[in-house]
Parts: sequence; C-alpha cells; structure tokens
Amino acid sequence: MDAKQLFYNLPPFLTAALLAGMAVTAWMRGGRAKGNRVFALFCFLGSLLYVDFLIAFNAPAPRVALVTSRAAHLLHPFIIPLLIHFFHIFLNIGGRRWLVRSAYAYAAVTSACAPAGLIIAEVRRFDFGYFGQAGPLFFLTALGATAATVYNAAIIYGAMVAEQRAIQKNKLKYVFIGFGMLTLLTSLTSLTVYGVPIYPPGAFGFIPLLVLAAGIFRYDLLDMGLLIRKGIVYTTLTVLLTTVYLLMAVTLQALFKEMRLADGYLFPLALVAVIVLLSGPLKSKLQGGIERILAKGRYDYRQTLRYVSQTIATVMDKQKITQLLQETIVDAMQVKTCALFQVDPGDGRYRAVAMAGRPVPAAQATVLAADAQLIRYLNRDDRAVMKKKLLEDPPEGVAAQVLTQLAWLDAEVALPMRFKGELKGFLAMGEKRSGETFSGEDLDLLEPLCHQGAVAIENAHAYQALRQLNRTLEARVAARTHDLQAALEEKERSQEQLVRSESLAAIGMLVAGVAHELNNPLTSVTSLLQSAVEELRRWSPGQPLEPELLDDLQFADKELIRARGIVASLLGLSRQTQTYEESVNLNLVVRDTLRVLHNQSKHAAVKVVEALDDELPALRGNFANLGQVVLNIIQNAIQAAPGQQGRIMLSTAYDAGRREVLFRCHDNGPGIDPAIRQHVFKPFFTTKPVGQGTGLGLYICHQIVQKHHGTITLESADPHGTAVSVRLPVTGDPGSVRHS
Repeated sequence: MDAKQLFYNLPPFLTAALLAGMAVTAWMRGGRAKGNRVFALFCFLGSLLYVDFLIAFNAPAPRVALVTSRAAHLLHPFIIPLLIHFFHIFLNIGGRRWLVRSAYAYAAVTSACAPAGLIIAEVRRFDFGYFGQAGPLFFLTALGATAATVYNAAIIYGAMVAEQRAIQKNKLKYVFIGFGMLTLLTSLTSLTVYGVPIYPPGAFGFIPLLVLAAGIFRYDLLDMGLLIRKGIVYTTLTVLLTTVYLLMAVTLQALFKEMRLADGYLFPLALVAVIVLLSGPLKSKLQGGIERILAKGRYDYRQTLRYVSQTIATVMDKQKITQLLQETIVDAMQVKTCALFQVDPGDGRYRAVAMAGRPVPAAQATVLAADAQLIRYLNRDDRAVMKKKLLEDPPEGVAAQVLTQLAWLDAEVALPMRFKGELKGFLAMGEKRSGETFSGEDLDLLEPLCHQGAVAIENAHAYQALRQLNRTLEARVAARTHDLQAALEEKERSQEQLVRSESLAAIGMLVAGVAHELNNPLTSVTSLLQSAVEELRRWSPGQPLEPELLDDLQFADKELIRARGIVASLLGLSRQTQTYEESVNLNLVVRDTLRVLHNQSKHAAVKVVEALDDELPALRGNFANLGQVVLNIIQNAIQAAPGQQGRIMLSTAYDAGRREVLFRCHDNGPGIDPAIRQHVFKPFFTTKPVGQGTGLGLYICHQIVQKHHGTITLESADPHGTAVSVRLPVTGDPGSVRHS
C-alpha cells in the first residue's frame, strides 16, 4: 500500500475503529440500560458501513467491491430507525412509538431490495478505489437518511431551546453537533454514490465522533458512568495511536525506499523497533495526560474533604460546623448553590441552617415537612437523590413530586445526613459551575462526609446541651427537689384516699353484717305484728276495738316491711363477691339503689322519675358492683339537682342491634364544664370542696363498667343538666327476660 492509498484509507479506518470501540464499550459496560444498547447497535452498524468503505477502496476486482457494498446495504438502512429510537429514549419521548415502528418497517423494506441490485446497481473506479453506484431504489435510502437527519436535528434543537438547566443544555449542544455532523456527512455520501467524483464525505465521520467523545467525557452524555467514559476515551486514544504508527511506518518506508536496506529483511525489524521505542513513551504520555484530565481537581478536593472531615470531628460549635461544611463543598465541588437542612426536634420539620453560593429566593428558604416526598425518598436509602436519575424515566407520581421539590430548592442532588439510622438533615447542591454532572466518585466522597457531618452536629448538640446543663445545674436540682416534694405530697394524699377507700370498704362490710343482724329481729317483729292484726280482726263484734289501733298496727307492719326492703337492698349492694357471671337484671339494681337513697332524695326535695323497660333482658355481671355504679351516678345527680326544682330521669332500655342494655341518668343540674369533662373519670378528680369528696366515685364506676366490657359516657344535656349513659353487653340469649 502506497502513501496516497494509506491517506485515503485512514478516515474510514478511524471512523470504523471509533464506532466499533464505542459499540463494544457501551454494550459490555453499559449494563442493561435500553438507551445504551440501542446506542451500541447504532455504533456497530455504523462501523460495518465504514468497513465496507475500506474493503471497496482496496478491492482487487469490481466483483468483490459490488458484493461487499450490497451486503453492507442489507444492514445500512437500519441505522436510520436506530438513530430515531435512540433519540426518543435520550429525550424521553414516549408518545411516538408509531414513528419508530414505521422507521424499522421502512428499513426492512429497503434492506430487502439490496440483494437484487435495486439499491447498489454497480461499482465504479475512483482515485481512492472502488465505490458502489446508486440503483433505481437508492433514493429510498437517501430520502430516509435525509428525513431522519432533519427530524433528529429538529427534536434535539427543540429540546435544547426548551431546556432551562445549563448542564442539560450543554449536553444537548454536544449531541446536536456530534450526531448532527455525523448524519450530515453520511447523507452527503449519496453524492458519491450517484457518481459525483468526490471523496465520500462520510469517511470523515471520525471528526464529529471526536466531538461526541469529548461530550461523553465531560458531561456523561449517555449516563454511562466513569468506567465507560474512560473506555471510550482509551478507545479513541488507541485508534489515534494506531493511526500514528501507520503514518510513521509509511513515512519511514518512503524515506528509505531508495535505499537498498529497505528491500532487505532487516528493514522491517528496524522499523518495528523504532516504532516500539517511540510508541511506548508516547502512549505513556498520552495516557497520563488522559488520566490527569479525567481526575482533574479530584485529588485536591479529596484532600480538602479529608481535612474537613477531620476538622469537624474536633469542633463543638454547630454553627461553625455547618458553615465549614457548606463553604468547603462550594469551593471543592465548585457548585453554584449549596444549602444545609436540619431537622427541628420540636416539630420534625427540616429547615435551612446554612446557605452558600448565589442568593436563594426567600420562598426556597422555608421548611420541608417530615412527610414531604423528598424527605421520604431520602429516608428510603442511604444513597443520594439525583435529578438526572429521576429524569431517566418519564417522571410520574412520587418521582414527579420529588423533582418539583428539587427544582424548588434549585438542587441537582440531595445527600442524606444520618445519625443512628435517623435522617437528621440533608445537603442540597445545585449545578456545578463547569456544567459537569455529579459522578459516582463525587458521591462516594460526599456521602461519607455528610454522615460525618451529621455525627459532628449531633456531638455539638450534646456538648451544648451538657454545657447548658452544667450552667443551670442548681436550678435543675431545685426544680427536681420541688417536683419530688410535690410527688411526696401527692403520694400522701393518695395514701389518705386509699385509707379512706379502705374505710369505706370496711363500713360496707359492717353494713352488710348489721343488715344481716337486723334482718332476723325485723322478720320476727313483722310476723308477730301480722299475727296480732289477724287476731284483732277476729275479735268479738260485741266488743269493738278502736279503729286507730288497727290502723297503727297496719302502719307499723308496713313500715317494718319497708325496713326489711332497705336491709335487703343494703345486703345486695354491699356483697363482696367478685364473680361476674351471675344473672343481673338492671331494673332490680336501679330499684334497690333508689330504696337505699330514698331518704337522701326525699330530704333534697328532688323528684325522681322512672322509665324502666319491663322487657329488659338479664345480663351477666356482678350485682353488687353494678349497684355501686348506679348508686354513685344517682347520688351525684341528687347532689347536682337544684333543690325544690330538682328532677332526675332514670331510664333503662335494650338496644337489640348492638345487643346492649342501656342505663341513663339525666338531671337538670348546672351541667359539666367542657374544660373538665375529659378529667371526670380520672382518679382523685373532684369539683367538691376539700373534705366533701374523694374523687374516686366516677373513677371506680369507670373501672367497674370496663370490667363488664361496657362503656360509660358523660355529657351536657339540652337544655341544661348532665346525662350519664352506661352501656353493658348482653351475652347469651337476650330473650331471657326477668320481670320485676
């Protein structure tokens, strides 16, 4: 191969090698991302097209060039739909799937015409070598390539105009220039196919590919990450070095062509030795330069961040820590804005405690609630929340809300600050001044720093709290002493109340004993009186008795019967059994209670109205305990009733739907103040003067009703007064009614 032919072959070789390197790198290291796979297929088919150029340029016969060109055009049409497909993924265009499908169908039809010679009819010899000439349907390929070029340029330009973020706008500029020039040069190759004697413009595709590689390196255009970017850069370096080696070989061969040494076997060996000696240092220099470019500034700010992480561990001032963090990150990462948010222990909201960079609008200096979607996202994982990751898929639902909040904070990335598994704050950083995106290496350095910052801030909190505690130790001790004294006094009052309760229990036991003792003589006296009355009624008519005597004896018998009823009620209400499985008729409980409280209600001149349901079913419970509940409720109503106008309505009913027995006591007293209504069932709470109430009555009622699995409620009644309702469940057959 002479030097002229080598120069003809270099452009398509460079383009094919670059495309092949990009295809392999994107496919092998790009993961399973759909966009990277489509990009890899595009590069692979493009490299085959330029391999066709090389074969055609150097074909020994027209037949070889023709077969190669027709074979290449079996795959060449699919570059068009792959390019459209890639840009739809890259720009998140999801509503034009029909266009992608149509492009693939168009490519399939065009590809089917290639073997018959309808796309490439023949080959023609040019100065640079053989090249395929257009068949009758080649215009389909040219038209498709032109339409795809115009369409892709239009959607990229539209996205670039609409984009507000500097980083994304710069990405789109590189894509517009790189892919735009590449597709334009490929389309102009149609001139050569139609017989115009010019070198195929598409062979210079390596030029826009270098622009694209620069964009991938600087802005991570395809979100491939640092490894893929390095791979593409090294591929480009390898291709360029190979080109340099070829040029060196051809140049040296031309210099020594006239020497007889060039015809011997020693010349190739010497040539290889010279190339190796020169290429080694050259490759090392270039590779070192690439490494320095890739890691530009990273070692410096890695050292800076390490210094900051060591410094904040010794600083015990929260304000200094936050200021040092945000200033260092702004200087090291070269970001436009940086805001540090911390949780407020009082309300759980996150507030900005430090800001740096350009002024942040006042609206953005407000707070984020604990249930904000950004906070929830940060709570899910220890990793950062990145805007570019959220934009990979069409933002919907939660992701859209997170993006809105990131835009509200003017942030590209938010990094959590955790302490003992809890989110104590986060760091919100805006765009870099250079326009570059945040790489994985950036986050690997920043995330540990954020966690260390959280630990340092919590340590500062603890230190400040300790200092404050030391300053006010005497006051705290005095306060604790006062609290202890109050607790002791409360304990004494509680003990006094308990002693009083025990006394009441002892009195109850005494009443029960007395009632038992009284019951026997009352029974005896009643029997004697009744016998005397019967004897006197049978007295001889000839000796009539005084009518007043019989009336007095009958009244005495009636009063003794009433006394026996009171004693029976006392026995029922004072029983000490704790069983909750006896059959209890709530009407009997109410009537026994009224007998016990008869004198109290009579002296208070309170009118008691009964509305008891005679069909009330029996329930399972403790008769004495339920009597205590009813007695406390009625006694409170008597005490609250307003003297001569006092009126108490007692009612019972059965709720068949809920299978509950209802007891209700409604008085026309002053009612309950809403401010204290929630406290009436608490132990020792009373509104009575000192010495007139223990505050245990309603509390004990509440406990007894709960043991019966019921509910007790107290409310103000209309138009005035208080209503107490007790609901008790009925177990078993509700049809078992006990009449009384």
